[in-house]
Amino acid sequence: MNRKTSPARRPAVMADVARLAGVSHQTVSRVLNDHPSVSRATRTRVVAAIEELDYRPNSAARTLVTRRSKVIGVVSFDTTLYGPASTLSGIEQAARRAGYFVSIASAKDRDGEAVQQALERLSRQFVEGIVIIAPRRATVEALRGAPSGLPMVVVEGGDGDGRPVVCVDQAGGARLVTRHLLDQGAPTVWHVAGPADWLEAQSRVDGWRSVLRDAGAAEPELLRGDWSPASGYAQGQVLAERSDVRAVFVANDQMALGVLRAFHERGVRVPHDVLIAGFDDIPESAYFTPPLTTVRQDFDTVGRRSIDLLLDQINGTRPEPAALVPAELVIRQSTVGTPRHAG
Repeated sequence: MNRKTSPARRPAVMADVARLAGVSHQTVSRVLNDHPSVSRATRTRVVAAIEELDYRPNSAARTLVTRRSKVIGVVSFDTTLYGPASTLSGIEQAARRAGYFVSIASAKDRDGEAVQQALERLSRQFVEGIVIIAPRRATVEALRGAPSGLPMVVVEGGDGDGRPVVCVDQAGGARLVTRHLLDQGAPTVWHVAGPADWLEAQSRVDGWRSVLRDAGAAEPELLRGDWSPASGYAQGQVLAERSDVRAVFVANDQMALGVLRAFHERGVRVPHDVLIAGFDDIPESAYFTPPLTTVRQDFDTVGRRSIDLLLDQINGTRPEPAALVPAELVIRQSTVGTPRHAG
């Protein structure tokens, strides 16, 4: 025996809500958009009808009427690395707290065409504004062709090509850690830097150099890696061959892990023979052998300030041109015996 199945219930539309609440569809629209002209009693009836019918507003249609999609776009690169990935996470959390959804356009290349494609992809989604994580010079240069009318904030992007910028005080963090190493009695500090085309890497080099210059300490040869533990290991082997190395500032914790491994294999004891410090304070750095002194970046504050500056533009307020987030030195056993913090 064939059993008849009842047809699926048609999703409610705005006219259904208006009919049940005894109002016009324009009134329903005003309630959905929180318009102040609707009385409390009418608003209560409309909300009750929406709940009874399980009405779901059409977000695309609502965007066309209100010009507000409640969506923010983010252009990101190199999210396999701790810094960019943590920056993206901070932006997402801040956007959600502000009541916005986030649409992410990941670009594998940093050239102008890839950036333009990412911006166009987000623009087609009616985003209200865009945050661009731009750690490399090429990315910032590619922004010169970006649409001028779209609210935009650049994160870790140098001068942002004239757009509002939010960044951690990379040079300040480098100064903190370099000064700390000198204060432990090291005659100078060697530096394993990040890639030359990364703005953060260059800022950390600048901070390191400024402290050595102010202290009258000799500036050793600059060594470079590519942010990976393998590159840190290779440079650690070079440093382990020298007898004059007493302190090393490594531009990120992953490379510092590689340096630690190279020193361990060569019998160089940390911190007894050489002091080592990193940058980023990745979750694993407290569990290195020995636990790593490093510089902590406040990615939550970076995300919050980014969204604040973007919403200022969206809401027609002139944003401040730049927000600099302080870095924090976290001192552990790789440079001293007792862990402590320094601001």
